[in-house]
Amino acid sequence: MRTKETMESMKLIEIQRSDAHRLAPLVAAFRVTLNGYRGVASEPDVPAGRAEIVEFLDAGMPVFAVEAEGELAGYMVCRIDAPCLWVEHLYVRDEYRRRGVATLLFEKAEELAHAMGEDTVFNFVHPNNRSMIDFLRDKGYTVLNMIEIRKPYPGERITTTIPVGDAVFDY
Repeated sequence: MRTKETMESMKLIEIQRSDAHRLAPLVAAFRVTLNGYRGVASEPDVPAGRAEIVEFLDAGMPVFAVEAEGELAGYMVCRIDAPCLWVEHLYVRDEYRRRGVATLLFEKAEELAHAMGEDTVFNFVHPNNRSMIDFLRDKGYTVLNMIEIRKPYPGERITTTIPVGDAVFDY
């Protein structure tokens, strides 16, 4: 739960194209984290992170960040696929985790969904991302029906399996 002190020290901002350079390191770190869930080691690519944010903004996707202590602590990218609002990215820097940053961002996503007349926000979550799964469960969300089937990426190591009904899938 966010304390009043924590809430007062954070500011939710809508990202504009002119902010892309500030957000780029976080996007690059998010990509490294996602690659790690797939067993792929990588280094942050800040120019690619900036290009990705610019692409999202140019497509009209809402992008928000939280400023704390004079820097960006986390960010969120939403995609509106009417009537659904999807959270495409939700990332918080390690040193700001468990301080209400993700909650502040996610509350904004829920506010946008409600403004569209919807009761929920849709999320794609990697099955190895326990912290995000736990975060969403704490907010009342649950798994509905998504299984992604694809060929492994080059260099990706399949390390586990996941049972779904009578089937067992590599993961």
